[in-house]
Amino acid sequence: MIRVITIEREYGSGGGEIAKRVAARLGWKLWDHLLTNEIARLMECDCRVVEEREEKRDPLFYRLFKAFLRGSHEGSLNAPGLKMADTDCIREVAERVVKTAATDGGCVIVGRGSAYYLQDRSDAFHVFVYAPFSAKVQRLQAGGKGESEAVHLAETVDRDRAAFIRQFGVEWPDRHRFHLMINSMIGEETAVDATLNGVAMLEKQATEFAPSAPQRDAP
Repeated sequence: MIRVITIEREYGSGGGEIAKRVAARLGWKLWDHLLTNEIARLMECDCRVVEEREEKRDPLFYRLFKAFLRGSHEGSLNAPGLKMADTDCIREVAERVVKTAATDGGCVIVGRGSAYYLQDRSDAFHVFVYAPFSAKVQRLQAGGKGESEAVHLAETVDRDRAAFIRQFGVEWPDRHRFHLMINSMIGEETAVDATLNGVAMLEKQATEFAPSAPQRDAP
């Protein structure tokens, strides 16, 4: 039985709203903004810090500086009291939160590498939501962004996400890791239906191919 659904998405494709509707239909817990809040709580930092750094990689100069700091005498002296709210730390905490949520089950998790952290779980169903570039820009504008800002975000956010996912040794989105790829142009409710139908079909297939219990000889 499927106990967790992950929804990876292109920025501006509406994947977050689709995930919200899937969770509502199933009566499951939605880990989207809640995931950001939990990461911030565990790291004892402001949510805005997490929002600015999650699903990204730190610049090269910062990674080199951190490597130097951790390898230096001064860095080793300060390390016990040092809390770095950088992308590496956020990724480590996010992995723990995602895996704990999956163990509890009954949840929909949005992005944050969840499809890759949970790729070996047989009770997880992975969805990728995408859309044409123009549709993503229009959606962002409808949400209050100016045209130039919408274009800039549509061009750059997914580039950051691809760099983040590259840490797993794969090229984003690495399509074969997903059970279902959805173009959100079909509409949010249709996308929700497609997701739930996909889950049902996978569960049915698993049941049909499950090994039968051995027959006992009649007494």
